[in-house]
Amino acid sequence: MRVLLLGPSRPPIESSLRSLGDEVRGTEEPLSTRQSVLDGIDFLVSYGYRYLIPAKVLRSFGERAVNLHISLLPWNRGADPNLWSYLEDTPKGVTIHVLDAGLDTGPILIQHAAVSVQGDTLRSSHARLSVAVENLFCSAWPDIRRGALAPIPQAGPGTAHRSVDRTAYEHLLTEGWDTPVVQLQGKAVG
Repeated sequence: MRVLLLGPSRPPIESSLRSLGDEVRGTEEPLSTRQSVLDGIDFLVSYGYRYLIPAKVLRSFGERAVNLHISLLPWNRGADPNLWSYLEDTPKGVTIHVLDAGLDTGPILIQHAAVSVQGDTLRSSHARLSVAVENLFCSAWPDIRRGALAPIPQAGPGTAHRSVDRTAYEHLLTEGWDTPVVQLQGKAVG
């Protein structure tokens, strides 16, 4: 299978795909319907990709286009999901879902809840969630590529954020991404 990995290079994911005989290409650039990078691609895997994928491209892949997201969807769609899970005191976890035209709104294939660890910072919790979603993907990939996981529509309204939403709360990041998460818990609720 030929897989296009959308987003920054992810060596653990790339190695896992290759170990199963898959060919992996990657790009961080915006996709268009006429782009040669899509030629011969069987599956799209998005992780940390900063662009919405054109609806025409998504239609051509159907359920063979998935996204790895470090939140427990439908909570914290969009940018900075880890930060918002603390600011809004929402459930934490990781999700792999089918890509659709919305922002992290596609049906869920698999997800796992996560818990905070005493002494966590935004950086340490993000790192742990990143490892968790990569491990989840690597273990679930054989079932994902076979279409063996039934997509489940997201339930409830959840939450969503754009990068600009963070501006109103940046003053709380007293140590940047090394800010202890206990200092942020529930600060945007209400």
